[in-house]
Amino acid sequence: MNLLRKKTVEDFKASVKKSGLKKKLNYFDLAALGIGSVVGTGIFVSTGQGAQLAGPAITISFAIAAITSALCALTYSELATMFPVAGSTYSYCYVAFGEIIAWIIGWNLMLEYLVSGAAVASGWSGTFVGVLKAYGISLPYQLTNSPLAGGIVDLPSVLIVAIITWVLYMGVTQSTKVNNIIVAVKVLVIFIFIFIGVTHINPVNYHPFAPYGFKGIMSGAAIIFFAFIGFDSVSTAAEETANPKRDVPIGLAICLGLVIVLYIAVSAILTGMVPFKSIDINNALPGALARVGINWGSALVGVGAVVGMISTILVILYGQIRIFMVMARDGLLPEVFSKVNDKHRTPGRCTIITGIITCIICGFLPLNVIIDLCNIGTLSAFLFVSVGVIVLRKTMPDIERKFRCPGVPFTPILTVIFCLYLMISLPGVTWIRFAIWTGAGLLVYFMYGMRHSILNDEKHNSVKNKS
Repeated sequence: MNLLRKKTVEDFKASVKKSGLKKKLNYFDLAALGIGSVVGTGIFVSTGQGAQLAGPAITISFAIAAITSALCALTYSELATMFPVAGSTYSYCYVAFGEIIAWIIGWNLMLEYLVSGAAVASGWSGTFVGVLKAYGISLPYQLTNSPLAGGIVDLPSVLIVAIITWVLYMGVTQSTKVNNIIVAVKVLVIFIFIFIGVTHINPVNYHPFAPYGFKGIMSGAAIIFFAFIGFDSVSTAAEETANPKRDVPIGLAICLGLVIVLYIAVSAILTGMVPFKSIDINNALPGALARVGINWGSALVGVGAVVGMISTILVILYGQIRIFMVMARDGLLPEVFSKVNDKHRTPGRCTIITGIITCIICGFLPLNVIIDLCNIGTLSAFLFVSVGVIVLRKTMPDIERKFRCPGVPFTPILTVIFCLYLMISLPGVTWIRFAIWTGAGLLVYFMYGMRHSILNDEKHNSVKNKS
């Protein structure tokens, strides 16, 4: 068995022809997908968590995480214009490094999307219950908490995932319309927070600026990198884009540009309004407005957070479904994940299965123990994409690149350094869990994927025909 067998450009073209997915998205839709995923739990929750680690210097933590994400976006843009297919990092690694590396990355992307999707759904449930409580409506504890937290099921999170799964099943056009509307609402709400909050900044709250030094800043950056998870969903949608070689780089640039400005502005204003030790990490933005007496603003931002997280869940599940689909199309997962629905032109069964798995996780399991795994899995994928740009410049120098990452090999090398440093800054127990998850993935590959791989079948048939 050749564990490093690689896909070719012709393999990608053949798989795209067979997929039957609609090509309806443009750069605005792609940018909104990225913003919908990134501007959610991160800006409403991670900002407060990061401030506890870095103090007012959380703005520097966000800048470091933003630089890392921007460097990754440059490498993603080059590969997305070379191979405009679904699957994102998994697909790129298949052609650059071979099957076993692609599998490991695809397995880690499952960790990023599936766990973070369930985590956001659980976070949405908590915020939704809190908003209802503010209006005097209390839901039963047993129906809003998992069994391990003393309840029966987190029903609100299950219901919101079920609704979003139905929207995704109905088609990518309907999904992007819903996402675009929600993105517009939550960006407007965040701008309202910025405009109100900037007039209530107390400069005293910025001192000391970095109470825990550089170590605190990097710890904050490693944790809040969760806030940037999801921008790679733009490249996951390449196969359903009308002109991916133009629209993917533009969509990524718009997404990250707006997100970076919003995150740094919000973190600077939040730590200026409230002493960093007093920030409510579960209700950071609404809590800050309530603290300075702007209750209507607090309620508005709270509702905006509830609405905003819906698009985050939608985009995360969208990305997970496409990764499942592509890995199944390559034979590494069961074929049921790759079937495209004739009526809606979406991977229908895959969508339903993904929704069910996410409902089980968010409804019955507490996710606080494994949330850091989202970060380390994503950073490892970004690292391989960066190396892939260097490798493919050598192995495929003549292939068309509508967008060329500037400064190769220095830009990808710098990206690798940033990713490694953030990974090292994560807790040691996260590395242990990551090793266990990767080991389980390798077991699945050797028991199923390796033997059912399309490339393995093609090679076997080729040898058989020659004989």
